[in-house]
Amino acid sequence: MATTTGIPQPSRSDRFTFGLWTVGWSARDTFGDATRDPLDPVLSVHRLADLGAYGVTFHDDDLVPFGASAPERDSIIARFKNALDETGLVVPMMTTNLFTHPVFKDGGFTSNDRDVRRYALRKVVRNIDLAAELGAKTYVFWGGREGSEYDGAKDIRAALDRYREAIDTLAAYVVERGYDLRFAIEPKPNEPRGDILLPTVGHALAFIAGLEHADMVGVNPEVGHEQMAGLNYVHGVAQALWAGKLFHLDLNGQRSIKFDQDLVFGHGDLANAFFLVDLLEHGAPGGGPAYLGPRHFDYKPSRTEDADGVWASAAANMRMYLLLKERADRYRADPEVQEAMVQAGVTTLGTPTLAPGETLQELLADRSTFEDFEPDKIGERGYGFVSLHQLAIEHLLGAR
Repeated sequence: MATTTGIPQPSRSDRFTFGLWTVGWSARDTFGDATRDPLDPVLSVHRLADLGAYGVTFHDDDLVPFGASAPERDSIIARFKNALDETGLVVPMMTTNLFTHPVFKDGGFTSNDRDVRRYALRKVVRNIDLAAELGAKTYVFWGGREGSEYDGAKDIRAALDRYREAIDTLAAYVVERGYDLRFAIEPKPNEPRGDILLPTVGHALAFIAGLEHADMVGVNPEVGHEQMAGLNYVHGVAQALWAGKLFHLDLNGQRSIKFDQDLVFGHGDLANAFFLVDLLEHGAPGGGPAYLGPRHFDYKPSRTEDADGVWASAAANMRMYLLLKERADRYRADPEVQEAMVQAGVTTLGTPTLAPGETLQELLADRSTFEDFEPDKIGERGYGFVSLHQLAIEHLLGAR
């Protein structure tokens, strides 16, 4: 991270990545036509490289138009690879579009139509091969159409069986081919379906536990997707880290429970974004970085922006992350914050409740834990959580 007039500037070492579908969004929505022209993926690669990005990600259809012939596909991929070589950008993650074409109107892996499910598997296999060819380490599955609007329209238990069958089959293929590739399931509660399967991090983790190759499947939480459900994104990421399943993440901004806004990172719940960056960069109090993967931005340049605004908003994502990292570094280094963490007990929660080797019988025999314990007196103690949070906000605002 370099600085210019006090404003942090991104570098490759920050590992910032963008999806082609982010800067390439032409801003067509449910109620209006596009406000920008489509972008050439090769142009996106060069512009993102100029801005200091580390890599680029994409759905198959972001790069190769749906239905392109084999020669057309090969030509497009060759041109894209040449752009990667010219810029030094990498492709750390890839995914498959199983939601745009009408054939996927009832989902890909969980469509009620068996022929569609078989087609979806073939489409993904083809692109897993491409991901491996490009050196991607993570393959994301967002089941945007895997769901329903009507409770009687789909047997959810059977749908989950088919979902599991698909992931197990594809994981076995990766193992068979010897690819250095892991899967990450991206939860979302709704939109475009009325209700989407695996709507939250918790649902996805429970699903993963029942997979044949659970060791190679993790999650890809997105800020807006968790917050759309009224959940705390920092908690979701922390649980994924706790489970050893944070394989990738999507950063953007969201303002409460509404449609998926995909704002610039930090342009929604700023305090939550601050604590997220603090968690990713510092882990538990006194620890090191909790997450070493790419900082991936899955946002959309607002419909109001022109072509210049696209790149200004892309730069804003990286700037916001670096500003928050700078603030989080100061927050962690502040002696007053460290003292407040001790007062609040933040630094002692990691101490096991039972001493090393202590048994339940020994706990029961320790009178200080119950018979001589003074709950009324201990209950008078304040934790100072508000003061600790105020210190965080003062650092966030640059007042310290």
